[in-house]
Amino acid sequence: MPAVIEIKNLTKFYGTVRGVEDVDLTVYQGEIFGFLGPNGAGKSTTLRVLVDMLRPTSGSVTVFGLDSRVDSIAIHRRIGYLPGELAMYDRMTARQMLGFFASIRGLEDLSEMHKLAERFDLDLDRPFRSYSSGNRQKVGLVQAFMATPELVILDEPSSALDPLMQQEFYALLDEVKEAGRTVFLSSHVLPEVERVADRVAIIRRGRLVATEHVADLKARARRSLDVTFEEAVPVEQFAGLSSVAEVHPLPDGRSLGFVVVGTMDELVKALAQHRVRNVSSSNGNLEDVFLEFYADDSDGDTGVA
Repeated sequence: MPAVIEIKNLTKFYGTVRGVEDVDLTVYQGEIFGFLGPNGAGKSTTLRVLVDMLRPTSGSVTVFGLDSRVDSIAIHRRIGYLPGELAMYDRMTARQMLGFFASIRGLEDLSEMHKLAERFDLDLDRPFRSYSSGNRQKVGLVQAFMATPELVILDEPSSALDPLMQQEFYALLDEVKEAGRTVFLSSHVLPEVERVADRVAIIRRGRLVATEHVADLKARARRSLDVTFEEAVPVEQFAGLSSVAEVHPLPDGRSLGFVVVGTMDELVKALAQHRVRNVSSSNGNLEDVFLEFYADDSDGDTGVA
């Protein structure tokens, strides 16, 4: 698949404070790409540079092969964007506001706008100031998707949605992907990214620490395994295995608890040398991997956005 977004050595400083530094990313056509990190890690800074709301200190960003600074107008015609902090004219209704956005884009057919409003159960004829945070987010989502853009860039898109609307949003993302369009989704909600993304990048203090397929990242997570043997087996028989991060005896005297990282092949071969009565396990998830990357961040994050 061709690259839709290419970010090379992206660096943005706010004075002497780092927003992001030396970020390299490629997002391909037809994929949902998750951009993970806590608040202040550099996610929003990266997205704002993508849509030319910020100029980088150094590095380059291309979207559809076009320079994000030189060709921003041409890029904007082909993308939808939901900012992390949505601001609208409070006295206008959603219908007026969305119609205004449509006119800016030259969008005459508003049928998709109405379909999305119905899908998200959004009353278009109330003034924006009367909306709850969830309904405000729905307005933002409708404006991001209503022109059926080739690329949708979303900053914390489901943060204010209730569980029912979150599921509707995920279904919409599935349909966008099935149509061959591309989504760049920034979030700190790990189950959301795990649910929808093909690949994910994790950003920490303004620098990327991982870019992988979700399945590959999850395979790196620590998994817990409790094994009950027919008779007691010494812990020492497993302590030297490279995939076993921890092993300890359990209270019943015949069971061992394992914490496994990576492939289990080595441990399975070792267990096969003994008479095993029962095995129970809990698989790692994306949250486990994320927490490992941020395990030593108790001193706080020095990123900006």
